[in-house]
Amino acid sequence: MSSPSSWSSFTGGDVTAAMTARRKARKRALDVLYQADLRGEPRAAVLSAYVDRLEEPKPQYLPYTVTLVEGVDAHAERIDELLASYAEGWTLQRMPVVDRNLARIAVYELIYNDEIDKAVAINEAVELAETLSTDESPRFLNGILGRIADYAA
Repeated sequence: MSSPSSWSSFTGGDVTAAMTARRKARKRALDVLYQADLRGEPRAAVLSAYVDRLEEPKPQYLPYTVTLVEGVDAHAERIDELLASYAEGWTLQRMPVVDRNLARIAVYELIYNDEIDKAVAINEAVELAETLSTDESPRFLNGILGRIADYAA
């Protein structure tokens, strides 16, 4: 049986405390995008509800979380088009929800955010996939994001 201390790492307690601010922002953006995707709700509405639930003082990583979710939402059509084109043998609908949304965040950073190094965007998606998704997900994301990064260069 799991102990409460092991639950904290699953829910982000101990793991989140060790993350960088941008990694925390990516994880929270993933939470928002995952929820919106799974429930078929507008990303902006899920983001707004998430921000409203936060207590003061708001976390330092919140502005980047908002940037990521709003960026993915604003460029969703192009991001999904790139993912569909470069995901050899996979459709967007066939991808696990976590992977699809980690990829969306990374593609947003690769294509639309010049402040983030391409290798960092890919590495962050891969590392989050290692803890949050399937055993095959890190390799899958590394491959597709590497191909998109080459395109974006």
